[in-house]
Parts: sequence; C-alpha cells; structure tokens
Amino acid sequence: MLNYIWVGFFLVAFVVAVFQFALGDTGVFGRMMDSLLEMPRMAVMDIALPLAGIMTLWLGFMNIGERAGAVRFLSRLVEPFFSKLFPDIPKHHPAPGQILMNFSANMLGLDNAATPLGLKAMSSLQELNPDKKTASNAQIMFLALNTSSLTVIPVSIIAQRAILGAMNPTDVFIPILIATYVSSLAGLIFVSVKQKINLFHPTVLAWIGGITAGLALLVGYFTTLTQEQMSAASSLISSLVLLVLVIGFMAGALLKKINIFDAFIDGAKDGFRVIIKIIPYLVGMLVGIGVFRASGAMDLLTGGLAWCAAGVGLDTHFIDALPTAFMKPLSGSGARAMMIESMSVYGADSFVGRLSCLFQGAADTTFYIVALYFGAVGIKRSRYAISAGLFADLAGVIAAIVVAYLFFG
Repeated sequence: MLNYIWVGFFLVAFVVAVFQFALGDTGVFGRMMDSLLEMPRMAVMDIALPLAGIMTLWLGFMNIGERAGAVRFLSRLVEPFFSKLFPDIPKHHPAPGQILMNFSANMLGLDNAATPLGLKAMSSLQELNPDKKTASNAQIMFLALNTSSLTVIPVSIIAQRAILGAMNPTDVFIPILIATYVSSLAGLIFVSVKQKINLFHPTVLAWIGGITAGLALLVGYFTTLTQEQMSAASSLISSLVLLVLVIGFMAGALLKKINIFDAFIDGAKDGFRVIIKIIPYLVGMLVGIGVFRASGAMDLLTGGLAWCAAGVGLDTHFIDALPTAFMKPLSGSGARAMMIESMSVYGADSFVGRLSCLFQGAADTTFYIVALYFGAVGIKRSRYAISAGLFADLAGVIAAIVVAYLFFG
C-alpha cells in the first residue's frame, strides 16, 4: 500500500501542476523541483542527523535497562493488558515494557525520547515476526496506537499559542486531550476488529476504564492551574519521568553488578546503524510529500472541500484550518508550520487558530512513522497499518471539529 501511496503523490502532483500551468502559474514546476532537491537535505540534515544523537543516547540507556531487568519488570506490569492487545507476544518478553515506555514518552510530549524507544520496541517485535518483510499483527497494533499518539501534555502547542499572543494559551488543553483520546480509541478499535481482539474482555475494559479515569483526574487538576503553573508542572513531570527512568536503570544495573558504561556503549553503537538504515525511507517519503504540497494539490483539496461543505449548507469556518489536518499525517514540521500560519493570519484566539491547534495535537504523522519504523526493521508490506493510522487520524479530525464548535463555536 505504501508503494501505491508514494507513487500517487507524484502522479497527482504532476496532474495538478499541469493544470496550474495551464491556468498561468508558470512557476509551479520550479517550485516542485526546488522541493525535490530540498527534501533530501531536510531528511538527512534536519531529521536523521539530529535523531542520530538522541538515538545513540536512548538506545544506550535502553540496553542498561534491559540488562538490569527493568524492561522485563515493566513488561510484567502491563502483561495482563498487553497480552490481550498483543496476543502474539510471548509471556515475559521485553517488548511490552519497551512499548509502554514509548507510549509514556508520547503522552508526555517527549518526541525526542519517544522515537528511539519506539524503534527499539519495533525491533523487538520484528524478532518475533515470522515473515520479516510483512508487518505482523503486533507491529500493526503498535503502529496504530503510536500514530494516533495519545498526548496528555501538549507543551509545544501551548507555548506557540503564548508566543503568538493568545489571551489564554491553555484553553485548548482539554479539547486537544478529548480529540487525541478519540483518535487513540479509534485506532485501537480499528485494529482490534481486523485482528478479532475482544475489547469487552474484563481485563481490557478495566485498563481502558482506568486510563480514562486517570486522564479525567489529570484534566481536573490542570484546569485549576494558570498558564505558568501548567507549563512548570508539565516540564517538571516530563523531566522527572525521564530522570527517574535513567536513575532506576542504573540502580538496577548496580545491584546486578553490571558494567554500566560498557552496557551503555554496547547499546549506543546501534544508534548510527539504525539511522543509516532509515535514511532512504525518510528521503523517499519526504520527497513525495514535498512535491505533492509544492504542486498546489493541498490547496486544491481544501478548496474542493470548502465547495462541497457550502453546497450542502454546512458551516465552513472549519475549512480554513484543514490544511493543518491534511498536513499532519504527512509531515509534523509541515503541520506545525500550517498551525502557526493559521494563528498568525486569523489570530491565536480565532476559531481557525484554535482548531488548527486541535488538529496538530489530535494525532501524529502516520506516513512518516510508517516509513521510519517499518524502514528501520526492513518491513516492505505494511498490510493495513496505514489504513489503521489514517482511520485514527480521521477520527481525531472529526472529534477536533466537533469539540472546537462545542468549546469555541
């Protein structure tokens, strides 16, 4: 499926560019060529190389945690729940612990830490995969939950709203939490139906209910804080979680009399190897996305939806925020730029500006994550992983629109 989507980016972009050229836009092919040459540089210089340092660091820490037994402890902690969602993972395998750490980092908005933790989890799942070229059920479930990206503390969005002069930068906090929760639940349900997983099992219901209750309590706590207090609390929680994790790994290694530095170096060596492996996938995906955007296809899609919405009598205020929603599955940085542009043009406290923030926080970059995670382990056939991610994205977009009208209507 990834193959057809990638080729589709180029074919649609070329058709749209020809149409634009015929209408008098003589610079469209130049913009496409500029994007074609710029995206490989961005993939290597702006994404792969900065990621290499973070990857090296966290794979080193992960190796310490694995040798100390901390990852297996976390695996046993979530095993009752994950054994129902990931039935193909054997008991006492470290993968559930790695998945839990990745999810935790995503929830705290720790992108730099979440990516290497997720790649490590995907690598462990690949060891269990009988067909190394085809995504397994466990890998698809993990990817769907990863791309739906349940984000509890959207620090970067709140900070950007403050920079652009929002009266109350934190007013999008609860709407984003609702939208991202819907997105994650939709991804879980989609894959569970495909894999015939029983979501009504008492253990599954108890865990989902507990997570829902925990999120509700967290929302209640954060609603009592000012912007400065929320920013300080989120920063403290994020930093404390990471530091406790690292110190805990080292303490466990000391108790087991493991050479901690050697364990770190052995794990860190895999960092550059992983980066080298994923660079071609990153270049390919970003080039397709860049050409698609430069051709004007994104603007044409938005205009078409506006025409359809107006034709059936729907309120069209949400249309101006849709570029952020369209860009989000393709490029995180592109979606962030769209969000900032919407707040700059329409105002940080406008309906469009706030809705763009909800789109940015509702889900993650599906195509980028598929290329990154599957590329790292050599998966060629993604099966329905992209469909699951896009379904979760769509659910998040719809939820964001509904919530925006309810809160900011």
